[in-house]
Amino acid sequence: MEKILLSGKKRELFGRKLKTLRRAGFLPAVVYGHGFKNLAAQVTQEEFLKVYRKAGSSSLINLSLDGNRPIAVLIHDVFKHPATGEVLHIDFYRVRMDEEIRTEIPLKLVGEAPAVTELEGTLVQNHSSLEVEALPSDLVPEIEVDISSLRSFEDQIRVANLKLPAGIKVLYDPEEVLVFVTPPRSKEELEELEAAPSAEEEAELVSELNREEEAPSSAEEAKDEEAKKDS
Repeated sequence: MEKILLSGKKRELFGRKLKTLRRAGFLPAVVYGHGFKNLAAQVTQEEFLKVYRKAGSSSLINLSLDGNRPIAVLIHDVFKHPATGEVLHIDFYRVRMDEEIRTEIPLKLVGEAPAVTELEGTLVQNHSSLEVEALPSDLVPEIEVDISSLRSFEDQIRVANLKLPAGIKVLYDPEEVLVFVTPPRSKEELEELEAAPSAEEEAELVSELNREEEAPSSAEEAKDEEAKKDS
């Protein structure tokens, strides 16, 4: 497995001073793990983004702080600004090489599905990643799913059909369906969809019905007027 290296430093800035850190091109981080004391760190934004694109959340990273001996970590959480998507903070999880861990590995669809290319069906993917259990040294960046076996609308790819790398155990039911193809809509179905009201129109219809139910009828209004006069 390719070794992915990332350099950083122990962090001395906290709280409001983190804005200064980010403006200087660094990202605040925390390193933690089983039996390991939490450690505040910082890495350069540019280097981290390069490593993140390569490693994702399921590949080991050798993190060296202040030039010390690298420690094996996973990118456990990446916190981003809700509006801009800018990375604000990172959680690194320190692993023990002799201890199995649970994480998620992305699925990568490869090949072409004849049920799509020849029968004009629609590919449906139920899961974009799988929760797995493995030793850190057995982790891989992604699991490939060959969709060329989807030749008809009855074909399905289940967990049991995957060719998993050695040492990786998927924590899903083997019969869990991952990918399948649905048939194209018939002419009648398309016409019904075109004739059906949009979400906005349905909301307006419901609103009008509610107003009609809440509004008194003309007969009720007349009775109310008579009651007022009698009183």
